[in-house]
Order: sequence, then structure tokens, then C-alpha cells
Amino acid sequence: MCQEPDHHHQPFFLAGPIINKQVKDDNGRTYDGPVLTTIDCSQPIPPGSRQYFQYLKNRGVTHFKLPLSWSQLLPTGLSSQHQQDVVTCYHILLEQLQEVGLQPLVILHGSTVPDTLKSKYGGWESQEVVEKFQQYAEFVFGEFGQLAQSWVTLSSLDELRDAELQSALEAHTRAHFCYHQMFPERGSVGYYETWDHFATMSSSERDAFLNESFPDDFQWATSSESFKVEGGWSEDGKGETIWDRLGHDGLAFANQTADLACDSYHKVEYDVYLLRGLQVETYQFSISWARIFPSGHWDSQSEKGARYYDNLINALIDSGIYPVATLYHWDLPQQLQDYGGWANASIIEAFKDYAEFCFSRFGDRVKTWNTFSSPWVVSHAGYGTGEHPPGVKDYVVSSYQVTHNILKSHAEAWHVYNDKHRKTHGGKVGIALNSDWAEPMDPSKPEDIAAADRYLQFMLGWFAHPVFVDGDYPATLKTQIEQKRTECPSSPPATLPVFTSEERQRIHGTADFFGLNHYTSRLVNSSDGGCTPGPQGVGDFKAHVDPSWSSTASEWIYSTPWGLRRLLNYISTEYLNVTKVPILITGNGMATEYSEDSFNDTSRIDYMRRYINEALKAIHLDGVNVQQFTVQSLMDGFEGPQGYSERFGLHHVNFDLPDRPRTPKQSAYFYSKVIVQNGFSSNRPFFHEAQLTNIVSNERPSMPPSTVPSQAKSVWRKFSGQNNFERKLYHYGTFSEEFSWGVSSSAYQIEGGWNVDGKGPSIWDTFTHIPGSIPENANGDVACDSYHRLEEDLYMLRAMRVKSYRFSLSWSRIFPDGQRTSLNQKGVDYYNQLIDGLRAYNITPMVTLYHWDLPEALQKLGGWDSVDMINIFNDYCDFCFATFGDRVKFWMTFNQPHTIAWSGYGLGQIPPNVKNPGTAPYRVAHNLIKAHARAYHTYDEKYRKSQGGRVSIALNADWIEPKDVNVPREVVAADRALQFQLGWFAHPIFKNGDYPDAMKWQIGNKSELQALPETRLPSFTDEEKSFIQGTADMFCVNHYTTKRSGHVAAPLKPQSYEYDQDVTKSEEGDFPTTAINNQRAVSWGLRRLLNWIKEEYGDPEIYITENGVATDRNTTVDDADRVYYYKTYVDEALKAHNLDSVKVKGYIATSLMDSLEWLNGYKVGFGLHHVDFTDPNRPRTPKRSAHYYYHVVRDNGFPLTDDEKVLYGQFPIAFNWSTASASYQIEGAWRTHGKGLSIWDKFAHTPLRTDNSDNGDIACDSYNKIDKDVEVLKKLKVTHYRFSVSWPRVLPDGTKSYVNEAGLTYYHRLLDALEAANIQPQVTLYHWDLPLTLQQIGGWENDTIVQRFRDYADVLFSRLGNKVKFWITLNEPYIVANLGYGYGTFAPGIYGKQYVAAHNLIKAHAEAWHLYNDNYRASQGGIISITINSDWAEPKNPYKYEDVDAVKRYLQFFIGWFAHPIFNGDYPDLMKTIIRKRSIAAGLLESRLPEFTPEEINRIKGTHDYFGFNHYTTVLSYPVDLGMQQDYEGDRATGVTHDRSWIESGSFWLRITPFGFRKILKFIKDEYGNPPVYVTENGISERGAVNLNDIHRTHYYEQYINQALKAHVLDGVDLRGYTAWSLMDNFEWAAGYSERFGLFYVNRSNPLLPRVPKNSASHYASIISCNGFPDPALGPHDCLNPTPEASTTFATTTLNNTVHTTIPTMTTPNNIVHTTTSSITTLDNNVQTTAPIPPVNRVDFLGLELLPDDAEVALNVLLAFLLVSVFGIVIVIYRLRTTRKKQKRTAVVSVKMERM
Repeated sequence: MCQEPDHHHQPFFLAGPIINKQVKDDNGRTYDGPVLTTIDCSQPIPPGSRQYFQYLKNRGVTHFKLPLSWSQLLPTGLSSQHQQDVVTCYHILLEQLQEVGLQPLVILHGSTVPDTLKSKYGGWESQEVVEKFQQYAEFVFGEFGQLAQSWVTLSSLDELRDAELQSALEAHTRAHFCYHQMFPERGSVGYYETWDHFATMSSSERDAFLNESFPDDFQWATSSESFKVEGGWSEDGKGETIWDRLGHDGLAFANQTADLACDSYHKVEYDVYLLRGLQVETYQFSISWARIFPSGHWDSQSEKGARYYDNLINALIDSGIYPVATLYHWDLPQQLQDYGGWANASIIEAFKDYAEFCFSRFGDRVKTWNTFSSPWVVSHAGYGTGEHPPGVKDYVVSSYQVTHNILKSHAEAWHVYNDKHRKTHGGKVGIALNSDWAEPMDPSKPEDIAAADRYLQFMLGWFAHPVFVDGDYPATLKTQIEQKRTECPSSPPATLPVFTSEERQRIHGTADFFGLNHYTSRLVNSSDGGCTPGPQGVGDFKAHVDPSWSSTASEWIYSTPWGLRRLLNYISTEYLNVTKVPILITGNGMATEYSEDSFNDTSRIDYMRRYINEALKAIHLDGVNVQQFTVQSLMDGFEGPQGYSERFGLHHVNFDLPDRPRTPKQSAYFYSKVIVQNGFSSNRPFFHEAQLTNIVSNERPSMPPSTVPSQAKSVWRKFSGQNNFERKLYHYGTFSEEFSWGVSSSAYQIEGGWNVDGKGPSIWDTFTHIPGSIPENANGDVACDSYHRLEEDLYMLRAMRVKSYRFSLSWSRIFPDGQRTSLNQKGVDYYNQLIDGLRAYNITPMVTLYHWDLPEALQKLGGWDSVDMINIFNDYCDFCFATFGDRVKFWMTFNQPHTIAWSGYGLGQIPPNVKNPGTAPYRVAHNLIKAHARAYHTYDEKYRKSQGGRVSIALNADWIEPKDVNVPREVVAADRALQFQLGWFAHPIFKNGDYPDAMKWQIGNKSELQALPETRLPSFTDEEKSFIQGTADMFCVNHYTTKRSGHVAAPLKPQSYEYDQDVTKSEEGDFPTTAINNQRAVSWGLRRLLNWIKEEYGDPEIYITENGVATDRNTTVDDADRVYYYKTYVDEALKAHNLDSVKVKGYIATSLMDSLEWLNGYKVGFGLHHVDFTDPNRPRTPKRSAHYYYHVVRDNGFPLTDDEKVLYGQFPIAFNWSTASASYQIEGAWRTHGKGLSIWDKFAHTPLRTDNSDNGDIACDSYNKIDKDVEVLKKLKVTHYRFSVSWPRVLPDGTKSYVNEAGLTYYHRLLDALEAANIQPQVTLYHWDLPLTLQQIGGWENDTIVQRFRDYADVLFSRLGNKVKFWITLNEPYIVANLGYGYGTFAPGIYGKQYVAAHNLIKAHAEAWHLYNDNYRASQGGIISITINSDWAEPKNPYKYEDVDAVKRYLQFFIGWFAHPIFNGDYPDLMKTIIRKRSIAAGLLESRLPEFTPEEINRIKGTHDYFGFNHYTTVLSYPVDLGMQQDYEGDRATGVTHDRSWIESGSFWLRITPFGFRKILKFIKDEYGNPPVYVTENGISERGAVNLNDIHRTHYYEQYINQALKAHVLDGVDLRGYTAWSLMDNFEWAAGYSERFGLFYVNRSNPLLPRVPKNSASHYASIISCNGFPDPALGPHDCLNPTPEASTTFATTTLNNTVHTTIPTMTTPNNIVHTTTSSITTLDNNVQTTAPIPPVNRVDFLGLELLPDDAEVALNVLLAFLLVSVFGIVIVIYRLRTTRKKQKRTAVVSVKMERM
């Protein structure tokens, strides 16, 4: 017996061969027939053979083994010389076996070569022996083939070794091939064996469900394909694919395309989130060949494309997910297809190169590779039927040639990996083949069985046979094609290419696993296909489906799960019986139609459940080596010709929204559960046991009562003096390793099931069921339905990888009437499942016992106003501790008892809606505090020792900032407000068991003034105080916002907790509002609150148990405000933790998902996940904030980023260090010495055009202060000075008709002074001050200005050029055109003409450049270019293609508008296309954007010697649709905003964003061919009170200049110089003098306009001296200690009302070596914060850090002031005394007169 029978296989009993042995029957009696010896037909057949065979048959034998004798049949080895009597003998034996019903198993030969052949040819190593065996096999099959169905070619192969064995295997292969050529209708042995196993199985046996687990190492996976999900079809240089072409040709459903698809190219984090939620161990994705090699060839390699896959792979590994990469999933680069694609043999080498790149680039992390996925589809649908791209309809030649080339490509890729990468990478390479299962239409017909086998050979065997069997196509396939070619000589339906022997050898065995994509089955019958091309015609079969099979949305997929098990058995038998590699199911799934009920995909769940179970059966029952199951697909995608109408995803993608939100379907939750259970066993998941760490009481010692105000008032002294820069400076660092990250919810808000399974009503159920109580009559009856959707909640928690989950228990779900006697076990079961589920994923349950939902039955007894509640609550807590405490180690008794007492019993806003503000809140709070204490002691006494948990209470607190911190009464009021809110509960529990004195004093006095006999605040007895004090193991605080307080004498009536405080509270008006009134986002308050708690309550461990922000219901998944909220609030907690040593131990984000937000219903949401409350499935979709919070959790805070790390090193030795100004901004002298009027003279003298009606009439008076300006330049140590020439000062009317020599003399004097100071000039020809006379004839709108500007330039080149070697034609033409001629906010105040003005500006620049180049360059040797300005832009949502696309528009309409014509020849294509399209759509005949002629393009292109660049800030960009608005803003269709964490400046548009500087410099390099770049402006402004200690500017310059160094050193930007804007405070255009950019302060209240250095000036000079940033690790450097001769003293003037502070910022350079080779060190240490500026030879003087010389001067000045003051006081006293004497005399005279 070869195999034991089971319930699923047909028994196979084998006897034979005939041996020399007595045979006994079943009863032990000896068989009376002849004794038989082993038969080889060398002697006559024994006469009893037939009876013997019958005897065996009767005993149940099914098969009989019959060995043939090679030496007897063919003694000489020649078939022509066979032994006929031996042949006859075997014929008789075979016929006898058939007569009695035994199946012969014929063995051709053992292993030993017959002696006659061995003596002549040698052993098996001889090729002649192999050929002789082939001839022998052909003879045997011809003689006996009709008499036997089962054959063995060779046995006893274990006797052979090495070369002999290889030759014998080749002989077997040849024999196998011959057999199938001779009997093609029989198909493969594998199919017959498989079919025999399953043919007789009943449907009940077939469908029986196996409740078992998969092997422990089984891999669970899901998949995606690049063209279906990535989008970004032309992003970052990606080449077009054949699928892009299909979509763009309108060949997909509803003209849909894959241009955006799921936008996975921008959403790596979103996709990996889904994978974490699913808990898959493996993610199979395909690489887009055209994204890596846009043309298909190595020489087109795209680094950005490769980087996308780097990011994906790294994100997967970071989340513990194993990446599996498919090299090719159908998306061929279109450029390769243009040359024939897979039909062209040259593609083999191209694919080999592509594979080599991928293995080299990603192979260190990717260990499993599929070369191809479903290549049959490529050959069949792409090149056969033409249903898929490239749409070739040629099943005669192309389809077969494509397969031929794919197989060779696969083999080459495998060999590349095997030869070059396997040893180092240790991975495996296979191929994922697709196949249906095929069954005979009529199992009783052998021809249908054979047809089913042919179906598989034409589908699966076409690829599998060459790879896994013998390097060649299946014999059945070859035979059928040859037969058809014979039958159809005039029109053969197929041409099959032939592999050479070398190719067969190279292909065979090129797979480390068998990848299988399987979806469905077919019924197959035999049919004459005639001469019709295609598999059915050539294969002589037809495929059908059974009408009873369940259909799917895909017309080709029918649910036939049993087919998977059978196919796996077939593969194992047919292909893997020799090559023992595992099977990986690389694709299985089904499509559903797109419908409104897209989430409840029960049909997919049924499909998955049954198919996965069939794989389980194949493993357990059949012994098939299956190691992976992959569900297709992760999410809905672009399904080729069907577009988005068919959905295969476990996750729904909303393709109607630009965010492409992904939402789990029910199938995702099902699959996750299968993964957790590792199959279908009922075993419980593994639980992580919590350690018992708190087995001893944590009661805190008693503390003295708080003073009034409390000692914590030091927090206001410490922080309230901070300026905006100090408050907002971002802190980088991490929390302690044990820090607990979590999210929260509460029972009533999410559970629903309000009356399900015995739950009793709560006070919130009662309240919300009263119409009008909540907006839109919302209630928590269903809410998020978490009571029924536990797995869905766990999915979100897993995906975010939080460490803890805070939730509350519903008291009325456990005790429906609030009392233990009403215990509801189903409620208990729900919480047990929740807790167990959390522990299974190592998530700590943080349980709140009471979160406002009191059982209604208890409210009828008085609720919290009744002292009876203390014991009732304790009984409830006791039950919970006993029931859940073995797994719950973190308990909170109450959430926000302040809200319960005040809002519930004082204001009556929330249930139980008691409105008694004067007394009830105090009574209720009294009971709550005692109830808490009682519960704490119950845990402490009964459970702590065994359970080791902790208990506390969650208190809420706003931060309160005094209206004026310098007024003591206001500080007392702020402290009192905190005591009334937080101290009300915290003081008794954490300090001394009693209320704070501030409360007792206030309420007592108010009560007395109200003529009450006693205080309204209840008193604790001494015993109660002792009982309450210390009843918290940690401090839990909920915080949302900050308020500003002021002292007030509040009314005495009515009696009210609010009036008792004598405090008014108001919002911080300058901070962002939220969807909740009076709850602005004021992040810095959190740090201060945490510090206050530390100081007030003895430095406890603090858990932030709620913190979050509400957004309105219209904000679904793109919740940028919430991202900014967490970004800033969590950082404030980090500052408290790292900088202030506050013991912050945990942070809980509020909330896990949108829910019923109490009185706001569902109008607002706090969730990290959006819940669609209009959908009965309550689908949960992660918001952008969920992905952001995951990163915070993963990083444990905010580690120092590469952007923030300091790069130590120096700039090139010849680097230009400069500062800048502009003529109108500094010169003044607006009508002096013949100067003409400019457009800014007129604009500034026009009402309401400039701030404060400021103008440049005097400005800084630089026209008269050349010496002063040069003096401060020398102090800065700059090598260059950039200034502009005033066009109307030189040419008063703008033309050469009159040259104002006085004006030229001024510039000669300035140039001479600069030369004397060894400072090189950088001269700007035009910095916005156009002669007014030119504007009167159209200005830059009039194209005659091009010649006028050329004439003006000619004057300057000829008159000043011998002193100037650096020219700038135009400064920021964008501002001239857009603000001056577009928006009208700058001079000349024109609207809507920016495109015309820009056109002339560009042409004018070009003419000036050519003039210099042609006439002056040779003699003067200077360089000339243009200065272009631009912000850097980042997408507001980097995961959103729309925002990414908006960034492109923003940059091209900004920097590209002017740079593209000059550096590339014309306006950007994007700009031209958009404006033309919108102009035509508006009915215009041509584009509003003027066009350059070909001659103009040639003249403009290349008119640059360098790239002059002004940069200040970065913006966040997003799309806006302005409809048909025909202007620049409508064309650009882009809005901008800022990240809330970016530090502001004195200009509304400018935020400190250093990272953008490096990025835009890199952009210039990449976009414009890496030209030499001179940064010609960069700086920051301030407003308001003057502060010479301009720490924000120092920080700005250090950070920005360091980013410039990174751009130069790390990115290879050819950066030649840097210019700080500006030298001094000046006229800032429309802002007048309200914005100040200067390194030097200009005191405008002093007629002399002195230039006073700010601290930033010395820091900038220090950077210049060091030529960069010396590494402090190398010790002090001489550049920071200049020699006395070279040193410059910065005299610091102290100004009234100036606050001098020092803040953390980047390390100041202190060591550099001046060499041409850059010495670079990147700071990457573990100190995750920005280092403070070390003082450079400074002393402290009256709170200021000054240089010693400065301090001496300041001291002398003060002494002088002191002497003058003393003298003045003496004079004043003298005069006062004199005056008093006179007054006295006058008074006496007056009295006398009155008496008279």
C-alpha cells in the first residue's frame, strides 16, 4: 500500500512484482496456486498468473507494479532487433491485468545500464546511453502504451551519483517528452493523479471547513501593483507606460486613467498604516520599470523614482513588515513598446539591466523577489487578444514570442541575482504564475479529462514547465501546436519558438519558490478548435462555468474555492516532485462592484474565508508545502480596462476626493482576525503579561497648604516675559524610553448599543432623547457603534502603534441600575474582550471608571448630590477592580470632576442639568472627592498587592495667564483662577486633604457678605482630610487651551461659583480659533501648566490624559489644524520634560476617532480618525493627523532632523560676504542736486499707500552719510556691498537727454569710499524706483522702456564700469511686475498688467546684458546678471497630489516666470499652457501671456553670468479654484499658508524656515543647470519696540547660512556669495518704517540718524570672520579672537524699554581653518536640542552681554548721565525752593486782600 486512504483521496493499493513466495489469503490459508518468481519474461508466463491477479483484485489491490527488462526487450539496444517473445509475454501480462481490473504501473528500467550497452558505450555518463534509453522508451510506449496509464521511467536512482545521475535525469526528461508526444490526449501524470484524488469527493466532503491553524512560520500578505495604485504618472521624471497610454487613449471604463490612482506615490505612510492595521507580515508590491528607468534603459535612471521605493521599503521595515518586490507587473515603459516591447528580443537585455539595478539598489532590504507576476496575462491579453496594453492582437506569433522572451528575461534576472547578489543579500527569486483550476466538463469522458489537462498546460505549463521541469515547453503544448500546423498548412494558428539546449539549461530551475496567483476555476470539455488561433482553438478545448457558481463583479472570476486546493496539489505533483521549492500564494482575491455600500463586503469575506481554508487543507490534509497567502489587494485601485468600476481592495478608496482617503472594509477586519488566529483555530491570542510594579502604596506625604498666591507663581516670573521667538523656538528631543503614548475615548461617546444586551439607561441617554437637547437631536444610541465593532477599534490602535488606550467603562452597561445586584454579564464580557484585545497587541488599558454617564436609576436617588453615592460608587469600583484588575494596571476614578460639578450641577448645561451655581457644585465636588478617596483605599487595601496597578483621578485645567504679569493683583487673580479650577480637587488629594486657602477665603468671605450663617464650601473633618490626602499614584491632567485672566469685583448675587472667584477670563485673541468656542490653540500654556503642577504639588509624575483639538464636520481627513496642534502642544510637553525637568510620563491624544462630542453632537470632531455617521457601517478613516501622530509615537518625540543638524565647515576661500541696501530705501535727498521724481516718490506721497504715511524723502540720509555707511560696513567685515543706483538721480527724466552729474558724483564718492575700505561693490541698475516721467508714458507696460533701460545701463557701464565688476540688471522683477503692475500694492499702483510688464522687464534685462557683453566686458572684466526672488514652497499636505501639484504651479509662476526665459529660453511650459487654456476658455482669441518671438527667445536665453537670488521664507501651498477669474491668481490657482510652528517675523509673509533655503538652492541647481549662485538678499524683519538684542535675527542668519553651506557642500550647489538684507533699518516700501530688517538700527528720533549695531551684526561678522562654522570639537579658533588691529568694536546703545534676553540657538562658529578644501563635520549627537550661543569675550552689564570695550563705553556714558542727572536734580531743587518762596509770598498777599 503506497498511501493510506483518507476521506479526500481515492485509495491507491499497489502489489507486485511477482516474487518467489507462498501467498496466503485473508484467513491465513496458503494460496494453492503456483509459486511465482519475479517475472522478466525471459521464461514463459506461469499458468496461474491470471488467477493470482484476480485474487489480488479481490483483496482490494488497485494497481500492480510491472517492471520491464531493457536487456530482454532490446538485447542489442536497437528497437529493430527486439525479442518478439518477450514483447508477447508483456502484452499477455498487461492484458491479464486489464481483464481483472488492475491498473498496471509499468517501470521501464531500474538504474543499472545493461551489460551489452555498458560494454559498448559506458555507463550513464555517456550521452549515447541516454539516447539509447530514449529509443528504448519510444519502443516500449509504442508497444504497450495503449495498455497502461501509469509509468515510471527509472527506479533505484539512489544508486547513481553526480554525472551519472544528471544523465539519468536527462534520459527521464526525454522519455517523458516522448510519452506526451505520443499520447497528448492523456495529459500529464500530475493532472491524472490530482483528478483521481478528488474526482469522487462529494460536495459535502469538498466543502467541509477545517478549523485548524497554519504553521507557525506561515506568512500572511497583501499586495498592490504599481500602475494600479501609485499615480504620479509623470511625476519626478517618470516615463509613460503602456497603461498610461491606454488611459490617455480613452480605452478604460468611463475614460478613467491611472494618472492619480490611489496617489500612493505621495502616500507611503498612508499605505503602511493600513498594513499595520491589518497585521500582515508581508507586503507584495511591484516596481514601476518606467519610474526607475523612464525610457526602459539604464541610462535614463531616475533617482527620485528609486528614492520612492527606498522610502516605501524603509517604511515597511520600520513597521516590521517584510517587503516582497515584483519587478514586472504589466506596466512596460512605452518607449520599449515603441520598439516592439516583449516581442522584441532586445528587451531581454533591458530587463536584465533593470533587474540588476533593483537587486543592487534594494536587495539589502528586499529578500524576496518576483521577476514577473501573471506573465500569462501579458502574453495572452497584451499580445494575443489585445484586451490589455499594448493591444496587440496576434495569437499566432507575437503571443508565443512574448512568452519566449519573458521566460528568457526571467532566467537572466534569476542568474544575475544568483551570481552577483545571493551570497551578500541572502534572498530568493521566483516567478508568480497565474492559473485557473480546470475540471472536466464530464468527468466520465476521458477526452474531457485530457482537455482539462491541456487547459492547464496551455495556461500554467506554458511558463511553469520550462522553469520547474526541463527548460522547455510542455510536450502537450508542443504536440498540439505541431498537430495544428499540420492540419492547417495554409494558416497555422500558432508558431512556437524553440529553445536551444543552452537556453533550456539556463531556464530550467530558475526559481527559489513557486509563486501562484489564483482566483477561479473552469469546466473544460474537449472540442475541435480547427485552425482558430488562441489557447482554446489550438488546445482543442472549451472552457465553461457552472451556473451554480457564485459570480463576482469581474466577469472572469467565479467563486470556486475547492479549485485552489486541487491546483496546489497539481502543482506539487506536476512541477515540484523533483524541484522541492515552496509554493507562495502570491495573489488571491475577488472584485466587488463600486456601490454605496462599499464597506460591508460580505461576499469578499466569504470568498476569502473559503479560499484560505482550502489552502489550509492543502497544507494539513495533503502535505503541500504552501508557505504564504497573499490577499489581492491592499486597497481598491485602477483595474485596467475596467477602471475604477471593479474593486479588489480590502480597503475602500474614495476616488472622488483628491485626498484619496483609505477606509477599511469589513473584509480587512476579517483578514486581520484570520492573521491573529493564524487560521481558523479557536485558540486565544497571546497576551503580554504586565509586570507588577506598584504593589506598595504610592500615597504621597502631606504637604502644607498653598499660600496666596501660591509659590508656583514663580512660573509666571519664569515664562511670562518671553517674547514670541522664545516661546515658539522649536525644541528637538525625545521623551524617556518608558514614555507612554496613547489615545482616548469614552463609553457614551463611542460605544452605542445604548439598550443592547441588558444595558441600562444613563443620564446622557435620558438627556439626549429629549428633543432639542443636542444639535440635530444627536444622541449616543449608536455613536461609533464600538460595542459591535471592537475589531475595528483595535485595528486603528494597532495601526498607530500606541502604547496605551484610555477608555471608560459604562457603569450602566455593567450595573444597569447602578447597583451590583443588577450585574449584566454581557456588558462585562464586552470589556473583557476589549481589554484582552488590547493586551494581545501590547497596548496598556488605561481605564476611567466614571466619565459622566451615571446610571439614570442612581440620578433618581439624588445622583452626585447624595452622600449615598460614595458607597455605591465604591461598590462599582470594587467590582471593576476585582473583575478587570488582573489585566488593568492604570485606573482613573473620575474624568474631569470639575465639569461634573460645575457644568452638571452648577450651570446645568450637561446631565443631570441641575442649575444651582451657588451651592450644588461645592456639595457635588465634596462627594466626588470622598468617593474617589474611598475607591483609592479600596484598591490600595484589597488589590494593590496582588495586581500591582495604579489609581488616580483625571483633572482638567486651562492655563491661566495674568492680564499683566507686572501687576501683583493680576498674578494673584491668575493663581486664584487655577486654584478654583485645578486646586479645587488637586489640593485635597495631592497636598493636605483640604481645599486651597484661596478658595476657602474667597467663598467664606463671599458667604459672609451674602449674610449667610456659614460658608457655602463644605468642610472636611480631620479624619476625612487624612483619608483624602495622598489618594493618587500619579497626576493626570486634561488640557486644551489657555485663558487670560484679570481681577474683578464680581457681583454678590446671584450666588455662584463663578462669581466667587473674582476673576474675569478671556481668550488669547492672537491665537488660532478652533471648532469649540473659547478653546483657542495656545500651545505654550501647556508647558507653563506642567511647570505649575510641578511647583505646586511637589513634582509628581504627570500623565497628560487628554489633549486635542476640535475641527468642524466639514474637515474630514485633511485636518492640517490638528497636525499643527499636536506638533506644537506635544513639543511644549517635551520642553517641560527636557528643559524644565517636569516628570511628564505619558501623553494621550484626544481622541481615537470622531464621536458624539457631548453638547456639540456630531457637528465637531476631535478624532484622529474620521467616522462617517451617515453610514450604518460607521466606517473609520485615518486622518492626516493619525499618520502624523504615529510618527511622533514612533520617534518618541521630535528627534533632531537632518534639516536642523548643524553642518560644521567653511565656504570656499573666495566666497563673497555682503550686505545690501537700495537707493530709495536709504538715500533720501529726494529733491537734492537735480534728482528727478520716481514712481516711489509719488506713491509714498499718495494717501493710504504706505504705513503711517511714511516716505523716503530722508530715509537713512545715506546720500549725505557715505562715511557712516562705510564705517558700519567695515565693522561687519563684509567683502562686498550691494547697493542700487537711483535711475532718476542719474537721468532725471529717465532718458539720456540729460545726465545729472551730481548724481553720478554721489555714486563715484561711494565707490571710492568702498574701494578705500577694500569692499567690492555689487551694483543693481534698477531697484524699483522708475523715473516718474517714464511711468507717465506707461512705464514697464510700454515696450519703449526696453531701449530706455538700455540707454540708462549704457550710462552706468560707461561712467562707473571701471570701478564695478559685479552688475545686477534688475532686482526682483517679480515684485515690480506683480505688486507694481498686478496687485497695485507697490508703485506705480497699476492693476492687472503684470504679464505685459514682466515681458518688457525680461527683454530689458537681456538688452542690458548684451550691451555689457558686447561693449564693456572685454575692457572692464565684470560679470552681469539678474536677481530673481522666490519663496520655497512645500505642499500644505505632502501626502496629497493636489497640494504637490500646487507647489509646482507656485514655483513656476514665481521663480520660473523670470528664470525660465533667461536660463532655458522661454516661459515655463506649465505657465504657457495654463494661461493659454484659461484665456481661450474665457473667450479670448489668444493667451493673456505675451509670447516671445523665436528671435527674442534666442536673444534672451543665456543672458546671465550667474544666478542672482533673493530668498526669505517658505510657504505651504494648496490649490484654489477662482473660477474664470482672468488674472495671475486665477491662473496660478494656488493659495499659501504657513505651518503654525514656524516663527513669525515683523512681516506678515515671512516665517523663519531655514530648510526651504537649502531646498530652493538645490532646485535652482537642478532646474537651471547648476549656475553660479549669488544670494543677493536674505534676512528677517521685526516690528514694535526696538530691541538691539535681536535674537531672532541672529538665529535666522545662523540657520539660513548653515543651510546655504549644506546646499554647497552636500548638494553640490555652486554657491559663490551670500548677502544679508539689510545693512540697516530703512524704508520698507509699503510698510514704511514699521518693518525693520537692518543689522544696524537707525534711530529715527535722532536727527542725526545714527546707525546702532544690533547683536546680530556681531554674529554675522563672526560668521564672516570664520568663513562659515568651525567645529567646536576642534577647540577655539582664531577667527573668534581677532587681533586688535583687525578687530571691530560694536558700540551698543541701550534703548528705553528694551528687554535683553538670551535664548537657545545654533552654536556660533568658533573654529575654522582657511583652506581651499572644505573641512566638514555634521553634528549628529544625542543632545536633541539647539545649543545656546556661547558668549564671545563678553561681560554682563546690567543684564546685557556686551564686549568689554562696549561695557566700558556704556559705563562711562552712564557715569556721564549720572553726573548730568545729579547736576540737573540740584538745579531742579533750587528752582523748586525758589518757586515755593514766591508762592508763599503771593499767598500772604492774597489773604490780605481778601480780608480787606
